[in-house]
Amino acid sequence: MRRLGITICTISICFYCSLAYSNGTIDSTAINKKRLNIVIAGTSAAYGASLIALNQAWYKKQSSSFHFFNDNSQWNQVDKTGHMYSAYQLSKAGKELFLWTNMSDKKAAIWGSVLSQAFMIPIEVFDGYSSDYGFSWGDIAANLMGTGIFLSQELTAKQQKVKLKFSFHHTEYAALRPELLGESFLEEILKDYNGQTYWLSFDIYTLANKNPKIPSWLNLALGYGAEGMVYAREAENNANGYTSYRQFYVGIDFDLSHIHTKSPLLKTLLFVADMVKFPAPALEFTKDKKLNYYWLYF
Repeated sequence: MRRLGITICTISICFYCSLAYSNGTIDSTAINKKRLNIVIAGTSAAYGASLIALNQAWYKKQSSSFHFFNDNSQWNQVDKTGHMYSAYQLSKAGKELFLWTNMSDKKAAIWGSVLSQAFMIPIEVFDGYSSDYGFSWGDIAANLMGTGIFLSQELTAKQQKVKLKFSFHHTEYAALRPELLGESFLEEILKDYNGQTYWLSFDIYTLANKNPKIPSWLNLALGYGAEGMVYAREAENNANGYTSYRQFYVGIDFDLSHIHTKSPLLKTLLFVADMVKFPAPALEFTKDKKLNYYWLYF
């Protein structure tokens, strides 16, 4: 549920990105103030609406005095990886918004990163007032790492040679604690860490200096996840007869950013779709030091 607000923000930013694609670019080197005002108004509205929705749907029921909470050992850090992913994607989408105002690539990347943290930090403050959670420095660090992965590449390479992506599959664990892990498939995507896998997708075509022998759409992806987590902490899992384990993957991915089109709608769809790792062959390194092969893993 906490990531619902981030999801709303990401969708909102992607919507405004579609405005950018549909209206094209402008020739002047000056910032288009009209477009900048639209960006400011639009993101402010999405920002306010998402925070109000989060407070009403989640935090209002868990009111407490502000406090800190060390949750770094929970969920085998899959939740922290999710924070990195969300911050990365918001930074990436934010850059597209500011590019629409005719801002330079460097400035757009910086302000997109600032926008990402502006969305993420209030959620941690809300957590500080939640009786079930608390302000987590681990979450803050993960947020900064996600934005750092984006911004460092923009400032050094002016492109994303390594991307963060997400995939999800249904697991048996949500049914064991549906109030915590999700009562529907949509809730499971947001709340069931057992089914979430996060990927570092390497653009090997670009990393190899655009070697013509390598297909431009082909990426190599390294994935991380965990299963067996019915409770947040391992001691709770063990006490109830469950044992969690980490999962590591290596697989094939597809880079949709190399698909060129003049269609504004298709550009937007490709931008959003590039946040997700599509089903593809993958190897899993198991806890028993064995290899599992999947023809299509998601």
